[in-house]
Amino acid sequence: MSYRRDHRSSKSALFDGFDKLEEGGLRASSSFSHEIKEHDNDKAIDSLQDRVAFLKRLTADVHDEVENHNRLLDRMGNGMDATRGIMSGTMDRFKKVFEKKSDWRMCTLVVGFVASFLIIYYLIRMLRYVHG
Repeated sequence: MSYRRDHRSSKSALFDGFDKLEEGGLRASSSFSHEIKEHDNDKAIDSLQDRVAFLKRLTADVHDEVENHNRLLDRMGNGMDATRGIMSGTMDRFKKVFEKKSDWRMCTLVVGFVASFLIIYYLIRMLRYVHG
């Protein structure tokens, strides 16, 4: 007899005071639980879709930024190549000038003009800085 009492008390503890619970009630409860789980899953899927969309936009932005930087680097490389060509031509001309003894005077004159230009430029910048 005590087994039956224990069984009844454990059954009432299990169902928390639901007396006369029918099979239809159990099915309704499990289907309600299933609906809650489905709703939670839908929320999780929506959250994941939002994260995926955000990551997709972020990846596209990074791709655009990389493309812009690559174009900038290509232009810079082309500019450096052009400058290298100009500088090598200028260096060849300087070598020719220094090889001839008669052109030393011309070279000294050019260096003097460049130095004078730089000094005047520096003085003008200083005056603008002081007055500005």
